[in-house]
Amino acid sequence: MTTDKPGLQDAPNILIVDDTPANLELLSGMLKGRGYKVRAAISGKLALQAAQNDPPDLILLDINMPVMDGYEVCRSLKEDGKLKDIPVIFLSALSEPMDKVKAFGVGGVDYVTKPFEFEEIYARVETHLRLRRLQLELERHNLHLEDLVREKGAEISESQLAAIVALTKLAESRDAGTGDHIERTRTFARALAVKLRDNPGHAGSIDESFLDSIYHTAPLHDIGKVGILDSILLKPGRLTPEEFEIMKTHAVIGADTLQTAQGKYPKSVFLNMGIAIARSHHEKWDGSGYPDGLAGEAIPLAARIMAVADVYDALRASRPYKPAFSHEKSCEIILEASGSHFDPAVIAAFRGIESAFAGILERMTGGAG
Repeated sequence: MTTDKPGLQDAPNILIVDDTPANLELLSGMLKGRGYKVRAAISGKLALQAAQNDPPDLILLDINMPVMDGYEVCRSLKEDGKLKDIPVIFLSALSEPMDKVKAFGVGGVDYVTKPFEFEEIYARVETHLRLRRLQLELERHNLHLEDLVREKGAEISESQLAAIVALTKLAESRDAGTGDHIERTRTFARALAVKLRDNPGHAGSIDESFLDSIYHTAPLHDIGKVGILDSILLKPGRLTPEEFEIMKTHAVIGADTLQTAQGKYPKSVFLNMGIAIARSHHEKWDGSGYPDGLAGEAIPLAARIMAVADVYDALRASRPYKPAFSHEKSCEIILEASGSHFDPAVIAAFRGIESAFAGILERMTGGAG
């Protein structure tokens, strides 16, 4: 089966929305100079009409506009099945953190404060167009898998694995350390799941399909970071509270990327687990995590397992703001968080194989960390 979606193969089509003609002229000229197809709308109402007539690949949206502000425009876009997946970058002179949080809350994927440097605009536009290409590519992969999808969805096909590889390679291209982290955490996650299967309470939910799926989908846990600016993602130090709020959006960005395909294949074990891991691996057992504040068993099992694998690897790694912790110190921190950060059953499994975690890291890093 084929799709007639262009997949952004042609020059990307960008819609700029601003009630100031000078801003429209400036941005239009700059983006056209980079080879984009550009349209301009001077009001929210005209922007929605233009989007309906010819859906753009990306929208640059001002907030302070008469009659219909940018927040209202974005809400209307996200309520329209035809337009909801178009990435929206807000451009605004509003610089308070809550303005930005509200922008992300209505469905924006990024926020640029005026006045801005054009190179920054260009970098962000390219980032989100790249993410949109991946969404469309994933849709195409799954359209071609219609004759392979089974009722139980237990088998992961080579084409599905190829889609995962494509996505994770994109993540690796943003951060040189991502590849090793991906390989270690997928191995940790599978080892934990194997041990957790010994728990009578989980024996029925963890079968060979689950073990294969968590190994192959674990690399997607941080795929949403492709939508985070380099200045934040690669910052050599601790993030400010505002930067951390933006960093936290990677969980939703990653899940939404996979959701575009999951809508067509709701029974796909691969996609359902990938979405659960991407969205919920930063949730905490006591409900204090993000993005949804889920607690206890409301957090998907695969995400609860991934959380321990991810934190262990992060503790063992050195960062500009912290040294690499020893295996013993890392285990102490994780075990103390049982019942608060982590599922006690998963921690019980971790306790039973913590020496195996040390061996996995030793083998995969040649003793580093």
